[in-house]
Amino acid sequence: MALNKVEICGVNTAKLPILTNEEKENLLLKVKDGDEEARERYIKGNLRLVLSVIKRFSSSNENADDLFQIGCIGLIKAIDNFNTSLNVKFSTYAVPMIIGEIRRYLRDNNAIRVSRSLRDTAYKAIYAREVYMKKNLREPTIMEIAEEIGMEKEEIVYALDAIQNPMSLYDPVYTEGGDTLYVMDQISDKKNKEENWVEDIALQDAMNRLNEREKYIVNLRFFEGKTQMEVAEEIGISQAQVSRLEKGALRSMKSYLS
Repeated sequence: MALNKVEICGVNTAKLPILTNEEKENLLLKVKDGDEEARERYIKGNLRLVLSVIKRFSSSNENADDLFQIGCIGLIKAIDNFNTSLNVKFSTYAVPMIIGEIRRYLRDNNAIRVSRSLRDTAYKAIYAREVYMKKNLREPTIMEIAEEIGMEKEEIVYALDAIQNPMSLYDPVYTEGGDTLYVMDQISDKKNKEENWVEDIALQDAMNRLNEREKYIVNLRFFEGKTQMEVAEEIGISQAQVSRLEKGALRSMKSYLS
């Protein structure tokens, strides 16, 4: 995918406008009031954001023009849905929207080929799960499946993920001790921390209302980018407990900020 060309989709990227923070704030307020001219200027003033995002997909075989157009759709959706009353930078909100739009496009327009070795690992894990459930009358944990087939849990998770159809972040992965763990609970992003949803939001006051364990978990999860499994191992509790404490802490913070 060629990203070094100056013109993408008829847009001269070398001449894209650069708006100051004050200009962006003023334009955004006008956009929310229905000013179409301000909307056009705001879109153009954020096209560099789309360019920065599509560079992440440089290993893709997709045409840069196509990705740029899809990224622009994500940008426009972000502008339309952005809540100016929240203490959040627009770029912090927009980047995940743009990435999500591009990933949906790539998912819907590309056939994903899973290697034979990954399929074999996934099928072994599925078979071991069925056998375990018949024998123990309960759902096994990933660690128990790993021990059963003699493989690392990370290999099993990767293989099972590879054969799955695209899913929502809110789809359940498994239940442990009555606590449901969701796809989003398994996600860790240790790169691009400057674009992390939580890191750029002024949440210190809300965090100060949490107890020490909740505050520690939120810090590890959202500021250090650790998975729930990593947090659980570090503080010596189950991942399900981490999930429950994390959700409770976020609810408290959300209630305070509201």
